[in-house]
Amino acid sequence: MSEQTGFKDFGLDEKLLKAVEKVGYTTPTPIQIKAIPVVLEGKDVMGAAQTGTGKTASFGLPILQNLLKYENASVSPARHPVRALILTPTRELALQVAENLEQYASETKLRVACVYGGVDIKPQSIELRKGIEVLIATPGRLLDHLEQRNTSLKNVEIVILDEADRMLDMGFLPDITKILKELPPKRQGLMFSATFSPEIKKLGQSFLNEPVMIEVARQNTTASTITQELYEVPDGKKTDSLVEILTTKGVDDQGNTLQAIIFVNSKLMAGRLSRQLNRYGFLADAIHGDKSQEERTKTLGAFKDGTINYLVATDVAARGLDIPDMPLVINFDIPFMAEDYVHRIGRTGRAGAKGLAISLMTSEDENNVEAIEKLTKKKFNRIDLSPKKIKFDYVNPNKKYTYQKVKQDVDPFFLNPYVPSKTVSQKPVAKTVAIVESIHEHKPKLVAALLGGTGRRG
Repeated sequence: MSEQTGFKDFGLDEKLLKAVEKVGYTTPTPIQIKAIPVVLEGKDVMGAAQTGTGKTASFGLPILQNLLKYENASVSPARHPVRALILTPTRELALQVAENLEQYASETKLRVACVYGGVDIKPQSIELRKGIEVLIATPGRLLDHLEQRNTSLKNVEIVILDEADRMLDMGFLPDITKILKELPPKRQGLMFSATFSPEIKKLGQSFLNEPVMIEVARQNTTASTITQELYEVPDGKKTDSLVEILTTKGVDDQGNTLQAIIFVNSKLMAGRLSRQLNRYGFLADAIHGDKSQEERTKTLGAFKDGTINYLVATDVAARGLDIPDMPLVINFDIPFMAEDYVHRIGRTGRAGAKGLAISLMTSEDENNVEAIEKLTKKKFNRIDLSPKKIKFDYVNPNKKYTYQKVKQDVDPFFLNPYVPSKTVSQKPVAKTVAIVESIHEHKPKLVAALLGGTGRRG
């Protein structure tokens, strides 16, 4: 299979080849070359592959090929039972896989649907009840639909666990076990993971039948098309340094702003940094686990259509996101795991295009940087950066925008000392005092309310 030069050599149907051409795929990746023929033969697979290797097409195209015999134009749900089930650990990955599968199936009559938590279940229920052949789901939400009898898995012929290692890390094993019990005993099984850990092998043994082991060489080198720069910055000056880099390195030869993913190590920092960038006039937003599904989808859409230029992300939130043609990646925080560095910067410099990866390090990052150098077998040329102090009249390269400190509105009432009105008669005041005295012993909170307080101590 190594001599194959195109997808037509796999024997795929013309409908799928037309879809592949529309997507822009020309040459199969190593995981596709190894996996597609095996999956087409109906064999079980245990594959080690990471995001960005073309993994989705390696199982998506052959399962669609094997399901073409069931395609039909009937409106009857009974004619469209679930034939293929793809489980993913996160909503973002589920959406991405579903988007890819819909593209691959665009020239066929096969139906694809995606269900995940964090959103209203009713629209998903309606879609499932209409009938679909390919179902992409997160484990928890799928169990919800099964309990509500919105779908059935009794006709499933192939099941795929995508990013199985992460599903185990997130505690989905009990849910996966329940789901597998709902499937027919005779079926094809595929499992993809970043590594073949003992736990992953144990999971594979529980539902795979004599699987073919497919492994793509571990990614421990960076593409030659990526220019890597490491800046040593003073402690407490990382944000200032980032702003300086965005103004000097974040534009192309024509002066246009380069879109970038800015990686951080925590959800807290993701939100904080995106807000800081917005204060300085940059068009940025954050994507992390604490955001709702609606917020994440909106942020990702805004980034893809160019409404925002900078996506501040954690490794967990960014994993599985397919954002092609990224010209710039910035490591605001040096990752704790050296492999994560390779994954991060691998989002730029793809398909022969040139990319730039910039990292900021402080004195605390020395050990992590050395670990990256050891893994990649490449020494950084460290650049000292002492950023200028950010001024509030800083002009943002995205557009002509001058940052101005937001003034808080102050009620004029509080700007002047209180002076009792001379027009108020004494009788109402006396009456109010009498009311206060009469209820003082029994209604302390009411007294406090009349006096303008809260009735609480401390």
